[in-house]
Amino acid sequence: MARRIDVTGAGGVRLAAWEFGDPPKTDPVKDGPGETGERAGGVLLLHGLMGRASHWASTARWLSERHRAVALDQRGHGQSDKPPRTAYTREAYVEDVEAALEQLGLGPAVLIGHAMGALTGWQLAAKRPDLVRGLIICDMRASALGAASQREWEDWFQAWPAPFATLADVRKWFGEDDPWVERPNPARGEFYAEVMHESPDGWRPVFDPAQMLESRETWVYDAHWEELAQVQCPALVVRGLDGELGRAEAQEMVRVLPRGEYAEVADAGHLVHYDQPEAWRGAIEPFLDGVLTGLKG
Repeated sequence: MARRIDVTGAGGVRLAAWEFGDPPKTDPVKDGPGETGERAGGVLLLHGLMGRASHWASTARWLSERHRAVALDQRGHGQSDKPPRTAYTREAYVEDVEAALEQLGLGPAVLIGHAMGALTGWQLAAKRPDLVRGLIICDMRASALGAASQREWEDWFQAWPAPFATLADVRKWFGEDDPWVERPNPARGEFYAEVMHESPDGWRPVFDPAQMLESRETWVYDAHWEELAQVQCPALVVRGLDGELGRAEAQEMVRVLPRGEYAEVADAGHLVHYDQPEAWRGAIEPFLDGVLTGLKG
């Protein structure tokens, strides 16, 4: 059962943080299992654009067997506040995570981020190395995507047949009928079903699409290699073989990161952790164990 913890982000925005499993009675220590040392901190999971904390539920549960793991609904998403458009800046997202780590007592933490959440993670790691001891970047590009990409997203939101009559219609459209779907993908349908809520006229997203475009606009025109190069902690770049992050760019990100490593997951698209949860776990667990037990100090 999920436990909600309210935290206060930048500008007083109320954020919902979630624990999906009971934290262990004792934390791993920096010097390794069974030894005396500095407490290792925990894990903070950051969803991507349009996502929500519950998308990390399965990852958070197995992490909670050994570590304290918390997933955050970022501003404009899930059950967190959805403030006016002017609040959707890169700085606000980064400051929200900074505040969450401090209020939850998780630092120095491992940040696991998907897409936009990964960018927020590496921007915070560059800004506050004292709060981040390890970083996992899941399917997020460091290069600029440009104006054409933003226009494609605007057109895509316009194409949604919302409101949807039923959740089954949501699953079918995002899993099969969406023109962005190359072949049927039930996991994608389930992913989007999780971000819908019932309104008087049918099922609509819990977020405001205009706010999502506002959030995306703050990073889509810029490259983020310089901040990536400033990340001093161990970092793992993970991509799905059919995801949005290509192998060449992923490997260049690993080269730019001072302590970068690389992993890929077969039969996975952009939603790596949702498409292939067991393979995802296998890809990240050795890295996590090394960071959280101090072997990658």
